[in-house]
Formats: sequence, structure tokens, C-alpha cells
Amino acid sequence: MEPMSSSQKKMLVRLGIGVFLFGVCLFLPLESWHSVLAFAVPYLVCGWDILWRAIRNILRGQIFDENFLMALATVGAFAIGEAMEGVVVMLFYQIGEWFQGYAVGKSRRSISDLMEIRPDAASVERNGQILTVAPEEVQVGECIVILPGEKIPLDGVILEGTSSLNTTALTGESLPRDVKAGDDVIGGCVNLNGVLRVRVSREYGESTVAKILELVENSSENKAVTENFITRFARWYTPIVVIFAALLAIVPPLLLQGNWFDWVHRALTFLVISCPCALVISVPLSFFGGIGRASRAGILVKGSNYLETLAKSEIVIFDKTGTLTKGNFVVTAVHPQFVSEQELLFLAASVEYYSTHPLSEALRQAVQKPLDPGHISDFQQISGQGVCAIVDGKRVYAGNEQLMQSVGIVWKTCQSIGTIVHMALDGKYLGHIVISDEIKPGAKEAIGHLRALGVRKTVMLTGDNRNVAENVAEFLGIDEVRAELLPAEKVSAAAEYLADTSARGKVVFVGDGINDAPVLAGCDVGVAMGGLGADAAIEASDVVLMDDNPAKLPLAVKIARKTVGIVWQNIIFALAVKGIVLVLGACGFASMWAAVFADVGVSVLAILNAMRTLIEKKQS
Repeated sequence: MEPMSSSQKKMLVRLGIGVFLFGVCLFLPLESWHSVLAFAVPYLVCGWDILWRAIRNILRGQIFDENFLMALATVGAFAIGEAMEGVVVMLFYQIGEWFQGYAVGKSRRSISDLMEIRPDAASVERNGQILTVAPEEVQVGECIVILPGEKIPLDGVILEGTSSLNTTALTGESLPRDVKAGDDVIGGCVNLNGVLRVRVSREYGESTVAKILELVENSSENKAVTENFITRFARWYTPIVVIFAALLAIVPPLLLQGNWFDWVHRALTFLVISCPCALVISVPLSFFGGIGRASRAGILVKGSNYLETLAKSEIVIFDKTGTLTKGNFVVTAVHPQFVSEQELLFLAASVEYYSTHPLSEALRQAVQKPLDPGHISDFQQISGQGVCAIVDGKRVYAGNEQLMQSVGIVWKTCQSIGTIVHMALDGKYLGHIVISDEIKPGAKEAIGHLRALGVRKTVMLTGDNRNVAENVAEFLGIDEVRAELLPAEKVSAAAEYLADTSARGKVVFVGDGINDAPVLAGCDVGVAMGGLGADAAIEASDVVLMDDNPAKLPLAVKIARKTVGIVWQNIIFALAVKGIVLVLGACGFASMWAAVFADVGVSVLAILNAMRTLIEKKQS
């Protein structure tokens, strides 16, 4: 049982007192106006705030809302001598309001729990002393100290120390993450055991934790199409039913010589039935609950409109590096000719010494002895082909097949999965090295789960080598792959899928890099990797996966579809019940008790149904 707020506790006390006084009135031998006065006491105890809000809104010119409907219906019941029914309607309405408050509070807590990641202070090293300051006061490049049990206040790189980090608030993962010197850390995680010295890499306003909090705080501003429709519907619906109720009370007695008491009673019953609480409350509550459920799983959704669109996803486009693969290149095979494996690696690392390409870094890390830049000269970067340099007086080439062809070297093909770096020394072919990007755990499962959810097509767009891309796509089970694309070509490729007239659903793009930002912004839903993803990608996206795990994408789709399904269940159920009871009420076949069920009963059932969006099921 979730803890109740003080306002909810006060409401329960009021309802309890109201029920007790109502019960006392039932057993008192009262007649005529004495009964009206007696029942007015529990009525005011339960509903004085409804009356006050109705009067206040009327004075402001905001007449037609649910407070006005309830005040008019219940006061009218007292006016025609149906005091007991007036109390019952108000009592049950307030019970419904209490359920609404409880449900909204539960949904809000699921999101506000995320706000606990906000750091209170930072311990920064300055002039040989450790000072406690606000995170906003720490500059990039300064060193901060995080003791066991403290939150990491800012993004940075560990200089000293080893520890385990609790990342639950950010990623939804229960297992701690082990870190050591050289590892990146992000604000909002909790340091569990060791003492860490961290060099700050971003100021607080640009840090991950600040951006997450901003996303959460603004998520309610982006409303779903369904939510906006219900708001507009209620704005027109309420005055229409009030006018119809007035006509129902006046026209039949005047034209048909009917009983005024009977037709006024029907009109008041009609008003109680027509109150649109079930729709106005349950629809936004359902979306709010869905966003809260997603946030607990480490999935940040920037608004209910994106949740609604994600539920209709039919084509999912993935970037490769950093999204489906780790972007962590390692040497996986060495195939030398005329030299040993270590000699081939040493030459490759030497010729690549001055290159900043990720593949060059993988080659340098694979060498087991230190490199001497004094032995390297005349370094040249050959765009789209590779590099060359003089190493120990000899011309060395390292690159792709085009480079070998351009310098007249006969190379050997390689069937290994990865990027092939061919090596040549003074016109002689020395062999090749295979460098591969590790596939992320969960990537293959993510593609399978998306297919099981009915996603029509999965696509991979990448600037990488075609053979590498096709091998990765085949391993993961991706339907279509486009390789060797420039950033602008990725945007054009995504636009083709958006223009696909055969697609009934929406196009989702998943990426992590700066060059993915235009595609993220252009697709129906952009999903960014939030843990290690670039700021520009996170800013341009609509959904953020906080732990960079692609397996969270199918979960996000499931949550979105469940949420939208519950929204439509509530809409259909509420409209169907209200429609039937409205017709019966207008014809005189529905009592005030039926009206209470059509209003409060339907509202409570819709609210309880909406709360199902918060329920977490264990993933098989």
C-alpha cells in the first residue's frame, strides 16, 4: 500500500465523518424540511469544497466544469426534497475524487522518485583543501571526491579509486556497476564502497543528471493526440449537457403538461450521469502512469505524445556503432605473411601512431611494447583509404583494398567479420589485421522481441564498411542494411521510410552519435542512448534509454502499447455506459443511484484500470 499524503488523510477523515453523520440521519425520525436540514450537515462536511470551487469558478467566468455539474445536481436534489440522494451523490463523488488523488499520487511518485538523483552538494579539491560547494559552482577540469554512500554530483572521469555504483535511479538496473580509474561516470549514480577522485568533464547545467531532470519536469507538457482530444471534448461536452438538462426540465412540462417534479428529477439525474470525470481523469492518468512505469525501467519519455506514437511503431531504424555495437574496436585476428604476428602489429601501430581514427587506437592498444615516435616520419592520411608513413626508413602502408590497389600491391581477401586493415612494406604485401566492433549484449534479443511485437521491418543505417555491416545485420537478424552512408545520406534514407505509403504505423530511429541528431529529430520517434550517447542526440530525441541497452526498446514499445490500450478501454467503457444510462435517465428509467454508478462508479473503475500502467511484470 502506497503511503497517503496529508490531504488524502484529511479527505478520508472528512468522508468518515460524513458517512457517520449520514448514518445518524437515516435513523432519526425526521420529516419535511427537518430532514433537509439534517442531511445538509453531512452534505456540507463532504462537499463544501466542491460548492466553493463551483462558486469561485462561476465568479471567474469558468462555469461549465465538473464542480458546477455536481453542485447543480446535488443542490437541485435538495431543492426537490431528495436530500438523501443529494448526500449520496456528493459522498460517492468525493470517494471517486479520493481514488483519483491516490492514483495520481502513485503515478507522480513513480516519476518524482527519479528526482532523487539530484545531487545536493559536491566535495571539490581546491588549494589542497576539500570544500563542500553546490554542484553548479564546480568548474570543468576540477577534481571532486566522492565518499561511499554519496551521490556522484557531476559527470567526469575517475582519476583514482575503484568502487561499485548503484545506477538504479538512472537505468532501472538492480545490479551495481564496477568502475575503476579511467572509467567515465555520470551524475546521479550512488557510490557504494570505495573513495573516488573524479575529474569533472561537464559543468552541472550540461551534465547528464541536469538534462534528465529537465526532461522529466517537462514531460507533462507534450500531450498525446488522444489526451488533447479528450480535453477539447470535455470543453464542449459539459455546456451541451447542461443546456440539454435545462431543456429536459422545462420543455416537457410546458408542452406535454407533465409533472414538473418528475422532469426536474430526470434533468438532475441526467446531469449526474453526464459528468465527464471518467474520461477527463483516466486518460491523462493512464499516460502519466505509462511515463512513470517507463522511467522506473530507465526509459525516459519526453511526453505522452511520444508514448502514443511509439505504440504505433512499425519500422525501426538503427544506427550501428554505439547503438547495436559498443563502438569499442579490438583486434580480433592477425594474418601475417613473411613476418610474425607481433611484427605485423608493431608496424601497423607505428604507421597509425599519429592517426585519431578509432581503428588506429585499437591497433596501438594491441601492441605489447612501447612505440617510439622518433622512428616515424612523413605521416600521411589518405582520405577514405588509410595511412602511410616512413618507419625505420621504410615506407609502410596500412589501409583498405583501395589503398593497396592505388599503390600497386596485390592483396589477399579475408572472410573474417570486421574491418580489414591490409599492410604493405616497400611495395611488398605483409598480410592483414582484422578489427571488430563488439556487438552489445541484448542487441540480438532486442531485434527478436521487436519482431515478436509485430514490428514490420528492422533497418540498420551505418557509415561502416558494407561487408562489416552486412555481417552484423545477418548475425542480429536485421531485415535490411544500408552501409557506407554519410550523415546526410542517413537523413535521406530515413526520409524514404517515412514516405513509405505501404506503412500504416510510425518510423522509429535509434541512435547515439552527434551525426544521428538530424535523423533522430526527423523520424516519428527518435530514441537516443542516454548513458554514453552524445548530448546532441539526447537533446534531439523523444525517448532516452538511460543504460544504452537496446533490449530496453522492445520494453518501451510494450509499455507504450499497454498504456494506449488502457486509454482506449477507458474511453470506450465510459462512453458506452454513459450513453446507455443517459438515454435511460432522459426517459425516466434510471434512478439517481444508476446516475451515481454512471458517474462515480465508472470513474473509479476507469481510474483503477489506468493504474494498471504502473504494474511491472517480470520479463521472461
